[in-house]
Amino acid sequence: MTEVKPGDKVRIHYTGTLADGTTFDSSEGRDPLEFTVGSGEIIPGLDTALPGMRAGDSKTVEVPCAEAYGERNPGARQAIPRAQVPAEIPLEIGTRLQLQTPDGQVVAVTVAEVSDEAVVLDANHPLAGEDLTFEIELVSIG
Repeated sequence: MTEVKPGDKVRIHYTGTLADGTTFDSSEGRDPLEFTVGSGEIIPGLDTALPGMRAGDSKTVEVPCAEAYGERNPGARQAIPRAQVPAEIPLEIGTRLQLQTPDGQVVAVTVAEVSDEAVVLDANHPLAGEDLTFEIELVSIG
């Protein structure tokens, strides 16, 4: 039976949970996630867990934040004057927005704080700083 190796295209079903058991993502009810092992298409801690698995295998993978979305970067938070935010932009805490930098790059941010004077936007990935657990099932190789 064939074992997964770097460069193989694989399909997996997965459920990702946080340390408190909260599910943050799952392929349940969807097609399996398809990607090439070792290509950087998924987080490193999950990618490195696949070599050696065979179709039909299941396992639990603990991924520390350094091998997932990294530590939270306090420098990725920025306060902007509330007056500079267009009135039609929703400012509820937790709202995800996309901003365009002066050089045209699109950056995803989350509304972190709102006051009468300022809005704090956070460009950290929502799962930055989190250790993650994945239940994975290797559906197919190739």
